[in-house]
Amino acid sequence: MSGDTILSIFLGIGLAASVGFRVFLPLLVLSLAAYTGRWELNEHWEWIGSLTALITFGVASLVELLAYFIPWLDNLLDTISVPLTALAGTAVVASTVAGLDPVVSWSLAIIAGGGTATAIKGAAAGSRLASTATTGGLANPALAAVETSVATTLSIVSVLAPVLAAFLVTLVLALIFRIYRKLRPRRRS
Repeated sequence: MSGDTILSIFLGIGLAASVGFRVFLPLLVLSLAAYTGRWELNEHWEWIGSLTALITFGVASLVELLAYFIPWLDNLLDTISVPLTALAGTAVVASTVAGLDPVVSWSLAIIAGGGTATAIKGAAAGSRLASTATTGGLANPALAAVETSVATTLSIVSVLAPVLAAFLVTLVLALIFRIYRKLRPRRRS
């Protein structure tokens, strides 16, 4: 496996993790990277680097970002975006992975891309529901700001430093797992 292939996998997984926080923002960053020539997409995914896609992802990102600051709408968005997250996580990995057999690429895209994005989305949606239940939604805008910051940072780092992004994804997943273990009910012996 070449160094470029490994970097493309790290880029895809970093963007997939970002998709778990915001569906369209990582697609916007990928579109911008492809449009400016910073990253070359797979042959069938070159449309993501078009001006039309860049504008579309830009508008969708703006709408998504603003909607997450409205407490009742953010919970609705979380419900709607779970299947979209799995698809977008799969798509970003499929569009960026280079140098692998298509069966391996798609398997990696579905498992690592869709799986990572969905795991993070599930944790984020759970934290939003907990925030709504405990604060009546008053803390949701702060939570939305943190999620947007993480998605933005992770997306940009994924494009500029894919190895660092893979490390950050590992930290985010470890943090989510640790929080989950603390919150899950304990079985009595």
